[in-house]
Amino acid sequence: MGVKLTIMEKLEHIGIAVKNLDQANAAFAKLLGREHYKIEEVESEGVRTSFFEIGGVKIELLEANRGDSPVARFIEKRGEGIHHLAFQVKNISQSLETYRQAGFETINDTPKRGADGKMISFLHPKSTGGVLIELCEDATSFSSR
Repeated sequence: MGVKLTIMEKLEHIGIAVKNLDQANAAFAKLLGREHYKIEEVESEGVRTSFFEIGGVKIELLEANRGDSPVARFIEKRGEGIHHLAFQVKNISQSLETYRQAGFETINDTPKRGADGKMISFLHPKSTGGVLIELCEDATSFSSR
């Protein structure tokens, strides 16, 4: 069956691509019975994000703030919906290398700053059964190495 990888610690969040963040925030607040706890711009990804927390897992709503962003392309191709699953790891740089060695294709070779105080990197859906996988690590842990 191959190498067993035990790098992922937990599901950190589910990313959902939306056309209108304000409308999606209102819908999810009504759906979940709670307000979002943060709105943040992530220039490197060309998105404005909003976070909800429920049961120890976060829901990240992503609205493209420029037409060439990955989220804008996703919505154009597939419409609104689940964009990615994000998993917390202890050492994102080491995790990326381990996944590459195990045959997974990465989208970016080095971690970059993402939303909610995280360093992030992605595994390409071509190598993960069609699901975009985000690896994330708290930026404070990353910078202390």
